Amino acid sequence: MNDDATKRVHELVEDVYRSESRHVLATLIRLLGDFDTAEEALHDAFAVAVEQWARDGVPGNPRAWLVSTGRFKAIDAMRRRARFDESLAELAKQSETAVYDNDAQDDESVEDDRLRLIFTCCHPALSPEAQVAMTLREVCGLATEEIARAFLTKPATIAQRIVRAKAKIHDTRIPYEVPPKKELPDRLDAVLRVIYLVFNEGYSASYGESLTRHDLSAEAIRLGRLLIELLPEPEAIGILALMLLHDSRRAARTSPTGDLILLEDQDRSLWSRDQILEGVSLVEQALSSSPVGPYTIQAAIGAVHAQAVSAAATDWAQIVALYDVLMRAQPSPVIELNRAVAVAMRDGPSAGLILINAILTRGDLQSYHLAHSARADLCRRLGRTADARTSYERALSLTQQEPERRFLARRLSELSDRTN
Repeated sequence: MNDDATKRVHELVEDVYRSESRHVLATLIRLLGDFDTAEEALHDAFAVAVEQWARDGVPGNPRAWLVSTGRFKAIDAMRRRARFDESLAELAKQSETAVYDNDAQDDESVEDDRLRLIFTCCHPALSPEAQVAMTLREVCGLATEEIARAFLTKPATIAQRIVRAKAKIHDTRIPYEVPPKKELPDRLDAVLRVIYLVFNEGYSASYGESLTRHDLSAEAIRLGRLLIELLPEPEAIGILALMLLHDSRRAARTSPTGDLILLEDQDRSLWSRDQILEGVSLVEQALSSSPVGPYTIQAAIGAVHAQAVSAAATDWAQIVALYDVLMRAQPSPVIELNRAVAVAMRDGPSAGLILINAILTRGDLQSYHLAHSARADLCRRLGRTADARTSYERALSLTQQEPERRFLARRLSELSDRTN
């Protein structure tokens, strides 16, 4: 085979890896019963594909071929090592008898495997940090180094979380399955929480030079799409709507130099109309089901923002009413803060400031920079310069994201210019 033909085969295998590797891995985990064994089998299967497809051509069903090849490579490896470890002999025997029929593996059964994988990675027995790491690694296929960069953590720390999570899944015999219907609401909530955590870190990074991490928010949206394909529950639809509506504003949220632009100052012509249309449609779909969950309510708030032609034209009364509903469904200080900001936009800064002061006075959100930033903004609008300066300084001391730090520093500089 000449160099061009070899290159084409390598490119084809790489394309198949990008499109099929997560499907293949999910099925191998079910068949082999072990994450590490399945991952090794996956890579062995693709290594064989490079050689065999170049010689024999690409099989009609690459996914099924890869699953079968990976499975038998794993069984052979377990047999070879069985004389050193009796447990491998039993695992090899179980893997041989596991049901797998190339012709019977339709898209539905493969997607069932992917759904099992999502619920296993987000099992409540695992820590939230481990759930995120496992989901990004096993479901999304991100490398350990990529996950570490996304969350500004050392690769060794991420690797350790994944190793411990796999050990816990193995040792405590966490089932590789979609939970029974009676357990589904609680377990689905864990999955949604992980997806939204990944999205939020992409939408507004906790640390670093950039306001956003589009790669992370895109992965979360991809996960959201996958979840509603596999399990079209109302709150899964609601969270996808919420992410799309937030992400629709991405291009307008920063200046060409990377500086933060507030919602009220954004160029709305830069908002993605396609994402808004899809998000609003999904909100309507989720709202038609009962009961309506917190992600769907937040998505409805996002839809009101998205459909307003300007900040001044926003229906703040409707947003406050939706926050009232959200507070009953999922009360929290952060939601209360967001409601207070909406009240300030509806009734004036004094009304909002009273509510924010009450939140801070009782000790909630004292370490949350956005609470102090919101208070500072309302004080600034009311001409209370000294109070505004104190709150901006407090917010600046709490945030570790550079665009937000620059924004707060500019606000402080503007206050100084006013008093000079």
